[in-house]
Amino acid sequence: MKSASCPRSGSKWWCRTIWWSRWWRPSKPPPPPARSATARFSYSTFKKRFVSAQEKKTMTRFKDRKSAPRPARRVLALTGAAMVALVATLLATLEPAMAQAAKPRLDSGDTAWMLTSTALVLMMTIPGLALFYGGMVRKKNVLSVLMQCFAITCLMSILWMVIGYSLAFAEGNAYVGGLSKIFLTGMTVEALNGTIPDSLFMVFQMTFAIITPALIVGAFADRMKFSAMLWFTGLWLLIVYAPVTHWVWGGGFLANDGVLDFAGGTVVHINAGIAGLVAAIMVGKRKGLGTESLAPHNLVLSVIGAALLWVGWFGFNAGSAVAANGSAAMAMAVTQIATAAAALTWMFLEWVLRGKPSVLGIISGAIGGLVAITPAAGFVAPIGALCIGIAAGGACYWGATWLKHKLGYDDALDVFGIHGIGGIVGAILTGVFASKAIGGTSGLLEGNPGQVLTQLWGIAATVIWCAIASVILLKLIDLVIGLRVDEETERDGLDLGLHGETIQ
Repeated sequence: MKSASCPRSGSKWWCRTIWWSRWWRPSKPPPPPARSATARFSYSTFKKRFVSAQEKKTMTRFKDRKSAPRPARRVLALTGAAMVALVATLLATLEPAMAQAAKPRLDSGDTAWMLTSTALVLMMTIPGLALFYGGMVRKKNVLSVLMQCFAITCLMSILWMVIGYSLAFAEGNAYVGGLSKIFLTGMTVEALNGTIPDSLFMVFQMTFAIITPALIVGAFADRMKFSAMLWFTGLWLLIVYAPVTHWVWGGGFLANDGVLDFAGGTVVHINAGIAGLVAAIMVGKRKGLGTESLAPHNLVLSVIGAALLWVGWFGFNAGSAVAANGSAAMAMAVTQIATAAAALTWMFLEWVLRGKPSVLGIISGAIGGLVAITPAAGFVAPIGALCIGIAAGGACYWGATWLKHKLGYDDALDVFGIHGIGGIVGAILTGVFASKAIGGTSGLLEGNPGQVLTQLWGIAATVIWCAIASVILLKLIDLVIGLRVDEETERDGLDLGLHGETIQ
């Protein structure tokens, strides 16, 4: 039987070969040997061996398509270059905006809180301190004390605006600020101090400059001339208060040495306490001390004044955080704790030692606690505040009763006994109870005994400067116009003798 020949070639062998190849397809033959080692191990060969499954699908799907023509490649390259240029342009545009975002910006929450704090601290002087002192003097001298507090508020406001703020907070040396901010030069609506307006920070510090010399009034109540009081407090603000403020809060040497004073233990209370002690000694004792009753004429006024001081002190201490944040909240909490602890301590001591707790005693203890927690408010935990309050209540009671009588000076309203002693106790115990978790600095109880020594150094520097400057100022004023009223005016009362008014 003849086999059919292949229709294409006419050969039986060729047809068998074609038929056999349909049934048996061998694996792909190996690639022909490369002409060189470089060609054998080229990137294209390597890529073919290790191509991914997704790439295989893509290659299979588009294996019949021809590669993109050269004009298309140029279009792709130009598109990529355009995208790179666009990104670079955007970055160049955003760079100034990012730099501007890094600058301090006004925070409405911080500003609102500081506006409130400023009003609270001003309320501490008028009417808080005025009523507190006014209720504790005799009836014939009430208006003189109110007049002194009100006049000091006005005088210190002007002096602070003219030069005091510059001496305290302008750039200067380690001891006093420069004159670049006299008359508030350069202060604008847009000027910021941190996250609040610079003008607001200035007024907040002004309220501190107001209350500090006003505290001294209680030491020489009932006997100093009104004119002498104005000269002394005005000069004292510029020569004592402003430089010490610069030392502690304005970048001066005490700040560089690491002295901790959150809201004014040294700047306000030790300063006022020492000045009050010096003034009480140099002006002399009141007529009738020890022979006639010098009891407070209206403790209701004093209680109202103490309550206003307590509430206002939240602006004093919590406001010193200069922000509406956790530090302000903690300062408020420890202020409340220390105040209550000191008031109760004074009350129980008086109850045990004298048989009866008094209204004057409990409000005096509360003020002592407020004073002592002032330097520590932003650095201690609640347990530390409790200890500081208890210590302050006992120390201020001792200073206002035993120490005053032992040394024989007539501090009429216990300015040194409460503010001087309380400020010293608070400043020292700040170095004991300071917590790194609260204020960033460790105290004695956290293994940093050196902080106590640093606090003692700050106290010593403040006491020495304030005492020397106060003595010199009072002596000069005494030589020029005299410090004390005449005997007739003191006997009839300063209200009538100095101001021509009296309370019926």
